[in-house]
Amino acid sequence: MSPYTRLEAAFARAAILNETLGVLHWDTETMMPKGAIAGRSDQLATLEEMSHEIIAAPRVGEMLAEAEEGAAGLTEWQAANLREMRRAHVRAVAIPADLLVAATKANAVCQHVWQEARPANDFAAVKPHLAEVIRLQRAVGAALGASLDLSPYDALLDQYDPGARQDSIDALFAPLRAALPELIRAVVEKQRAAPAPEPLPKPFPVAAQQALCRMLLDTIGFDFDHGRLDVSAHPFSGGSFGDIRVTTRYSEDVLFPALFATIHEGGHALYEQGRPAAWRHQPVGLAKGMAVHESQSMIIEWQAGKSAEFLGFLFPKIREAFGGDGPAWSDGNLMALARRVEPGLIRVDADELTYPAHILVRFGIERALIAGELAVDDLPAAFNEAVAGLLGVTVPDDRRGCLQDIHWHGGAYGYFPMYLVGAMTAAQLFAAAVEADPALRPALAEGDFRPLVAWLRTHIHSRGSAVDRETLVCDATGAPTGADRFLTHLRARYLDS
Repeated sequence: MSPYTRLEAAFARAAILNETLGVLHWDTETMMPKGAIAGRSDQLATLEEMSHEIIAAPRVGEMLAEAEEGAAGLTEWQAANLREMRRAHVRAVAIPADLLVAATKANAVCQHVWQEARPANDFAAVKPHLAEVIRLQRAVGAALGASLDLSPYDALLDQYDPGARQDSIDALFAPLRAALPELIRAVVEKQRAAPAPEPLPKPFPVAAQQALCRMLLDTIGFDFDHGRLDVSAHPFSGGSFGDIRVTTRYSEDVLFPALFATIHEGGHALYEQGRPAAWRHQPVGLAKGMAVHESQSMIIEWQAGKSAEFLGFLFPKIREAFGGDGPAWSDGNLMALARRVEPGLIRVDADELTYPAHILVRFGIERALIAGELAVDDLPAAFNEAVAGLLGVTVPDDRRGCLQDIHWHGGAYGYFPMYLVGAMTAAQLFAAAVEADPALRPALAEGDFRPLVAWLRTHIHSRGSAVDRETLVCDATGAPTGADRFLTHLRARYLDS
């Protein structure tokens, strides 16, 4: 066996361990009895350690050097895979195994405590666990940063979007910071000038919501032979390549959040189900970072899912599911409700225009937490102040404030900016897809996502991590990620329509 072939075998073993971790993480959030968290955290940490040991092994470093010397004989995909192997090895070597184990255990415990603390509005219960998670994430960032010559937060960002840096993200977000306040004001004024939408009569039975959500996943092309839909405290998509686990959450008081959360997570799942099967256990076969991943969820949820064409298909299904009749259930009223722009408290329920402000709040706060500029004791007040400043709303309690998201409690520092980079990328990709295939929008009016998904399979899903994010986006759209298409989309949908 050549050095490269031996490397493929080693990385395949690590990938299978990571797939097992994916299913265990899903079980932790959906099925695990609450008394099992101590044992589960040990299981997760042990598997993380085993995967880490494989990738960080000195022999892997030696094989990488040997394979790189003979790289001229590799195919284009093999060469890209070797590059991604080197990236993974460098980062694995930088993080001591005992630190990885400690962080994995702390994340699992804190996330489990958060599941009960959030509905109970009990920040005090989760605070000591959150402080430990942050302490360990600072250590992870410092270890990675020392190896990569990056600040701790930049090193954490780089884990979620290779090459991402605070300065580049700030520059990418700057046009949105400048344009969105006036755009939101103009859209809200336009809404106020029209009759207020009529609220839908409650309740919305969970069983009917579940049936609709399953229908929606089937409509966008989710493969139920290799995946499933369940319930969790925070919607997510996980599992493994051939076993994608989508979750959502339901409330009988509201209708649209569960539906759009489901197709959001379904977009993630489509990406995972469309990755190159021949490379499923190799680094080059992985998704190209979380900014691209979020673009795939948001192109399904926002660009296609909230298009006039698809909503026209969806509304009769909603009326049928809930026996809706009368003015409140009309297409016009449902459209006004589905596209209502209103600054609110909950990020995952936010409309397209105010959603960026939620991300800007979290981006600023998590940087301060990792830099040690914000103490955990001061997190609720800092969060509430930032929300009031950027969204103009008062946070009444921690449940709807700093406790609402799972990310910080699960150790995902550096993730939040990827949502907004993903939203910007999604607008750019959708515009390119529509330009390439004029039949795409009419197909959505029939509930047919096949033209869109086929375009994404070709330009995004099937390419795995063969190229960097900007090359991927440029190849698909003709330009690097920017704010122009996103702002054009928002103006066209909410002001010009």
